[in-house]
Amino acid sequence: MSAPQPLESQNESAQVKARRGFLGVAAAGLVGVMLAPGIRLIEIAQAATVDTSATGANPKVRWGMLIDTTKCTPGCSDCVKACNTENGLSGGTKSTDSQWIRKIEIKEVRTGKTQSLPVMCQHCAEPPCVDVCPTGASFKRADGIVLVDKHLCIGCRYCMMACPYKARSFVHEPLDNQKPDAPRGKGTVESCTLCVHKVDRGESPACVSACSAAGHGAMEFGDLNDPNSDISRRIRDIQTTQLRADLKLDPGVHYHGI
Repeated sequence: MSAPQPLESQNESAQVKARRGFLGVAAAGLVGVMLAPGIRLIEIAQAATVDTSATGANPKVRWGMLIDTTKCTPGCSDCVKACNTENGLSGGTKSTDSQWIRKIEIKEVRTGKTQSLPVMCQHCAEPPCVDVCPTGASFKRADGIVLVDKHLCIGCRYCMMACPYKARSFVHEPLDNQKPDAPRGKGTVESCTLCVHKVDRGESPACVSACSAAGHGAMEFGDLNDPNSDISRRIRDIQTTQLRADLKLDPGVHYHGI
């Protein structure tokens, strides 16, 4: 018969078992996330949507944008400059710099017709970036604006791979001179926020305001859920399309003329 262990050894043994038990539970949780991300991540995303409604996001509203490419000229970058200024972006002076909105040129193969249009986060009703995020950092507000919580983002960049619009950027370097309304951070992912800080004050995104101030009138912002809003009436009156509508993500950005 073995001699009883000293009390100190018994306590140490209990601590080891407790640690093993905790690690086992943690490992099981991680396996659950890895094996069934759809269920877990959708639940997180839905929880985030519900929580944000208490902070000012109106679930009856769906904010969106209409871009008239027939009024968007190839050499114009007013919307891009406005976005950079409002959110403290450098303007793409380096290949690793963030771009929340960019101008692209498209060409119709059959006719040779070229068009210029701005592309940013499309603020999808079914955002794939939210579905693949392992921490819930990517989330959709109750009013349809898709955002990234920098406190939860671990920089895995799954959302960047999932986005069919290449609308997200990764912050590679330390940042300074940041804007109080647009917090950013090294090692995190970011994208167009529709200038959510301005929207919550009853204003339009910086890109839309700049386009209007310059007299172009190519961008319009408003509530897609309100049938009487200017943007809803115009979408009914003219032919519009959504980028990669075949993916059935229901983007909040509509385009006319493409």
